[in-house]
Amino acid sequence: MLSHSRAGLWWGLLGVAAFSFTVPFTRVAVESGGMSPLFIGSGRAVVAALLAAAALVITKQRLPHGVQWGRLAIVAGGVVVGFPVLTSFALTTAPASHGAVVIALLPAATAVTAVLRGHERPPRSFWVMAAVGAVAAVGFAALQGGGLSGLHWSDLLLFGAVLAAAIGYAEGGLLARELGAWQTVSWALVLAAPLMMVLTGVSMVRQPPSGTPVEWAAFGYLAVVSMFLGFFAWYRGLAIGPMVRVSQVQLFQPVLGICWAALFLRERLDWPTILGGVAVIVCAGIAVRARFGQHSGEHTR
Repeated sequence: MLSHSRAGLWWGLLGVAAFSFTVPFTRVAVESGGMSPLFIGSGRAVVAALLAAAALVITKQRLPHGVQWGRLAIVAGGVVVGFPVLTSFALTTAPASHGAVVIALLPAATAVTAVLRGHERPPRSFWVMAAVGAVAAVGFAALQGGGLSGLHWSDLLLFGAVLAAAIGYAEGGLLARELGAWQTVSWALVLAAPLMMVLTGVSMVRQPPSGTPVEWAAFGYLAVVSMFLGFFAWYRGLAIGPMVRVSQVQLFQPVLGICWAALFLRERLDWPTILGGVAVIVCAGIAVRARFGQHSGEHTR
C-alpha cells in the first residue's frame, strides 16, 4: 500500500497530467479568432460551475461556514478567474511553447506560497533542487520557444497568471483538508459563477462565439477537465502533502505541455529540447525525494 506522502505525489502528478493540455488547448481555441479570450476564460468556468453545482446537490454537501467562504473567494480569484482569463488573453499572441516558459515558474511560486501560507519547513536541499528545477524548466521551455528576448504584454499576463494560480493552489490545498478536494474546487466554482456568467454574457454580446469542432472540443476539455476534474486529483495531492513537495511535480507540466504543442500544434521539437526535458524531470525527482522533518506540514487526510 502506498504511503500517504507517495500517494500525494501520485495524485498531484495525475492533476498535472490533466493540466498539461491546458496551454496548447487554449491556443487551439483562440487561434482562429472565432472565440474571444474573454469567452474562453469565463465560459469554461460557467460550464464547470454547472457541473460542480450538480455534484454538490446530488451528493448533498454541507455548506462551508464562516471564514471558509473568504478562503474560497481566494481560491476562486486565483484558479477560476485569474489563471484562465489571463492565460486566454496572453495566448492570443504568445505561442503555446512560449507560454510554458513563464508557467514553468509555477512550481517554485507554489512552493513559496505554501511555505508562507501553510508554515511548512522544507529542508535546504529541497530549495536548492527547486531552484535548479525552476531554472532548468525555464531554460528548457525557452530553448523550445525561441529564447527569452524581451518582455511583451503577454508575458506580464502570464506572470500574473502564475501568481494567481500559486495563491489559489496553496489556499485550495489547505482548504481541501477541511472541505475535501473536489468539494473545494466545486464551491469555488459556484462562488465565482455569477461573475463568470456576466463576463461570458458580455463576451457573447461583443463577439458571438464560433469555431470548428476541434476548437469546441478544446474548449470542452478546458471546461470539464482543466477547470473541474483536474482539480479533484491536484487538490487531493496538495491536501495529503507536504504541499511544497507535491508542488514540484508541476515541473513535469512544461515538458508535457511542449510535447502536446509539438503533437497538436506542430511546434518544433528537437533533441536538445528532449534532453532539456529529461533534465527537468531529474530535478523534479530529486526535489520530491528531499527528506522532510516532522513539522513539514504533511497531512494524512
